[in-house]
Amino acid sequence: MEIIEQIANIHTKLQLVLKQYDHLLKENSRLQQANVRLQQEQQEGKEKLADCQQQNLILKASVTTMDQKDKKALEQKINEYVKNIDQCISLLSR
Repeated sequence: MEIIEQIANIHTKLQLVLKQYDHLLKENSRLQQANVRLQQEQQEGKEKLADCQQQNLILKASVTTMDQKDKKALEQKINEYVKNIDQCISLLSR
């Protein structure tokens, strides 16, 4: 009888471990989905921040006289846009 009881005990423990493993798999999947969602939200936030910074530079340029640092940042952005436009034109002309 002792061997049968030990086998039953091992079987019970194995079932418990399998349930815990199943639970952890589900939890891992849920956390991975949440992580993807949060990364998307973070990327959207970064894009919104970049847009706001660009709008801020444009507003500064149109409303007040800019200091040298802001003027340089605006010039860099404009140059970036011009390069992107040039690349698009060259791709379209192929």
